[in-house]
Amino acid sequence: MQSTELLLKGVELMLFGMGFVFVFLSLLILSVRLMSAVVARCAPPAPPAAVSPAAPATGLPDADTLAAISIAVARHRARRP
Repeated sequence: MQSTELLLKGVELMLFGMGFVFVFLSLLILSVRLMSAVVARCAPPAPPAAVSPAAPATGLPDADTLAAISIAVARHRARRP
């Protein structure tokens, strides 16, 4: 077997392998999208997110939360050498 024939066989095998991987990955993507569509159609709709009525309108934490954060920071700093 000459080196040219061997090289052509190698290229042929490479193209066959790359084609097989491409087809396999394409089928995998197609099946995942199909399963996603089936699950989205069969699954019940997600409940709407509940808004906490006690949430402050300014975006700042309330006094209890600030106190808890302050205590946690103080304890953390006290443990560090």
